[in-house]
Amino acid sequence: MEFKFTEEQEMIRATADSFLAEVSTSEAVRLAMATELGYDPELWQRVCQQMFWQAIHIPEEYGGMGLGYVELMAMLEQMGRYLFCAPFYATVCLAGNALLVAGTQEQKAQYLPEIVSGKTATLAYTGSSGRWDAAAIDVTCEQRGESYFLNGSYRYVPDGHSAQLLVVAARTPGSSGTDGISLFVLPADSAGISRQWLPTMDQTRKQGQLVFENVCLPPESLMGDYGQAWPQLEKIIDLATVAIAADQVGGAQQSLDSTVGYLQERVQFGRVIASYQAVKHKAADMMLKVEAGRSAIYYAACIADEALAGGALGEQLAEAASIAKAYCSDAYFFNAGCGIQLHGGVGFTAEYDIQLLSLIHISEPTRLQV
Repeated sequence: MEFKFTEEQEMIRATADSFLAEVSTSEAVRLAMATELGYDPELWQRVCQQMFWQAIHIPEEYGGMGLGYVELMAMLEQMGRYLFCAPFYATVCLAGNALLVAGTQEQKAQYLPEIVSGKTATLAYTGSSGRWDAAAIDVTCEQRGESYFLNGSYRYVPDGHSAQLLVVAARTPGSSGTDGISLFVLPADSAGISRQWLPTMDQTRKQGQLVFENVCLPPESLMGDYGQAWPQLEKIIDLATVAIAADQVGGAQQSLDSTVGYLQERVQFGRVIASYQAVKHKAADMMLKVEAGRSAIYYAACIADEALAGGALGEQLAEAASIAKAYCSDAYFFNAGCGIQLHGGVGFTAEYDIQLLSLIHISEPTRLQV
């Protein structure tokens, strides 16, 4: 596959870069990290009303822009560069994709325009086991008449403590593995739901815990067939994995850029340390990691477009997502670590942005969970 950005895609990348450079400075990121909400609500509404990013790959019939996953990844890469604190990933890449993949026409018509208007949303499926596969789902759903009753708890839910709309996975009592799994969409303020913020190492993307106690849902909350939702949920997770990998490439690129900038300023033994061959080799290794990861995410993005459109290449989504996850996680971890080493002791101080990026790379196992 030969890939090259179109003029429109290059414009999206450049616009995102200039906007985020203005609003997502290291000072703004640290301020957002210090709050329980995790982002500035006014800035989020500005993004939704002026930039329209939350609607980028939502079909035009639901009020969106109708663009593709490549354009979405181009934006997410820039968000990763600037550690943009917003409920974008949870709303667009989790809940939005869940509605696109598994929602009924009525659910899409109701909820996708709400996301376009700026309402926040998320996907919850992981339980207390710490697993991230089908076995992680331990919330139960029991059908009584035409209603469904959900009981149990979700953990590690991105923006779960603050999202306004929830897409949740639950299983029929007694089922195991990939059997008996259903998806539901519901308002976050539904009766019987309690939520709380969970402290995590990566404070640029807040997580929450949700507890369901006899939450009664009407039949129109069910997404797809009852007990048959694992194939759809697996696809949603793969799409989200590609998205978080793009975020990681952005962080890896920023780690490289910040480090190279420092190397060109720091003088030792009468010359800038960027002139030393061993340092050049390490910076070259960092660049190679970024470029390999970037190739992986945009290939996966093309496959994701096929998967969302029902194309034949969509069957390769799980493989492409896994490759992107492996390469991009490694790239971010490697580059942030090398960035700290090349900065030396000052890299651990808040004076340099590499300190923020290193905090994220330490928490990458959590950041990759979707």
